[in-house]
Amino acid sequence: MPARFTFGGDEHLFVECSDEMSLEAFFKSLSMTKGVRESVIKGITEICPANASFQIKFDPDLIKPDDLLREIKAIEGAAETAEPVITTRIVEIPVFYNDPWTHETLMRFRERHQEPTGTDLDYAARVNGYGTVEDFISAHSGSPWFVSMVGFVAGLPFMYQMVERQRQIEVPKYLRPRTDTPRLTVGHGGCFGCIYSVRGAGGYQMFGITPMPIFDPTQSTSYLREFMVFFRPGDIVKFRPIDRDGYDQAVEDVDKGRFAPPIREVSFDLTKYQADIDGYNAKLEAALYGH
Repeated sequence: MPARFTFGGDEHLFVECSDEMSLEAFFKSLSMTKGVRESVIKGITEICPANASFQIKFDPDLIKPDDLLREIKAIEGAAETAEPVITTRIVEIPVFYNDPWTHETLMRFRERHQEPTGTDLDYAARVNGYGTVEDFISAHSGSPWFVSMVGFVAGLPFMYQMVERQRQIEVPKYLRPRTDTPRLTVGHGGCFGCIYSVRGAGGYQMFGITPMPIFDPTQSTSYLREFMVFFRPGDIVKFRPIDRDGYDQAVEDVDKGRFAPPIREVSFDLTKYQADIDGYNAKLEAALYGH
């Protein structure tokens, strides 16, 4: 569908790439924001990408709104004919599923949940048709996830599961948001997964916790010294289940500067992915682990 353009006040242009969340919409948004950056249009001061949209802040004293709109529409035309290929990263994220910290938190807020007698994992497994929590965890960690945007709070990634639409995990958010969520909780709401970069309020279902910091404003974490935010839009995430011993060891490694998340640069081709999703995901995993 053609993008929709809306001006917000005197300094903002909002661009909606699609009505629905999909990899096609994400690719169009990524391609257009890349084109905007590379065009170096005079007067643009900020570009803020989202899942299937983005916003541009501009100085109306340097560029007229109609002139900006004409430039962005030209970029949209180029984006629609561009090959849907990006160079990006695939990264492994360890997850301690059904951990004691998110479990304690979710039990404190059961009156805000759809099913107060169970856990978030119990509920997610049931509404997605899995017979056991273990089967659900296998499905959650078994396929990669595409980082469609980073934000809402600093460093938080929104992730879209890379499987056919009918296989995607979907879970409603809490009936009422919690006032507490542990830092580095792996959560899910609607069709999106996320990792809570900081402790705070939240409404996503809680599945586990990662020992791997993804936001460090002090930049003291070994792999965050160049930039305080780990994730970038377009990153591909592969979750790896770990137990309590694995979690404790990873926390110690992070504290001592020894933790290095497995990361590989890959070329992601949307057309080839859509032609054979499981086969393409297997190639991505092989690239990550070098086999």
